[in-house]
Amino acid sequence: MKKLSVLTTLFCTLALYACNADASKAQKPAEITTDDQKSFYSLGVIMSQQIDNFSLTPEELALVQKGLADGVNHAKPVVDPDQFRMKLQEIAQGRFQAAAEKAAAAGVAYVEKASKEAGATKTTSGMVVQHTKEGTGAQPTAADEVKVHYEGRLIDGKVFDSSIERGEPATFPLGNVIPCWTEGLQTMKVGGKAKLTCPSDLAYGPSGRPPTIPPSATLVFDVELLEIVKPAK
Repeated sequence: MKKLSVLTTLFCTLALYACNADASKAQKPAEITTDDQKSFYSLGVIMSQQIDNFSLTPEELALVQKGLADGVNHAKPVVDPDQFRMKLQEIAQGRFQAAAEKAAAAGVAYVEKASKEAGATKTTSGMVVQHTKEGTGAQPTAADEVKVHYEGRLIDGKVFDSSIERGEPATFPLGNVIPCWTEGLQTMKVGGKAKLTCPSDLAYGPSGRPPTIPPSATLVFDVELLEIVKPAK
């Protein structure tokens, strides 16, 4: 994801919303129950994801809300927004970089701590593999297709993806996933389970995968190798 695409999406979203809504008539629903209420609530969540890179303070959020309200009410803006597009880009880039540097430092400390856990091994690439259940089946290569159950977390414990929660294993070529998975699963045998601690450079790197994976994020996966999928004849 490009850093400045957040701004482009934000401006488009606000423009669309301003043309189709009247904020002066909006009321906070007591409960979000109907499909329409859930849809408009979802619009707010989606908009928040588009500006997540700004890491807004409460005061800054209040200013954004005022700008949105003035826009949807067609009120005269307090300032000319076009004069501040470049400034917004500078702020977005600066905060994106600051968040990435903070995440990178936290990730280094987390990987080092994980490497000292019982049964953990830090590989030459920098990832940490901890086998929680030894398998008894075959061991895959990077050329194989595998079926797994997994759960992915940020280092703060937040789950961002889980085949276990979906109740459906994932199948993929082992050579077409993040390097941490390609390397880590080759240390496993079918029937085994492992925890993979993946430094950012072996995962999604400095760009991350917004909005679920921040820039330079170290990731943790609990993986169960269910099967090495045989190619169809």
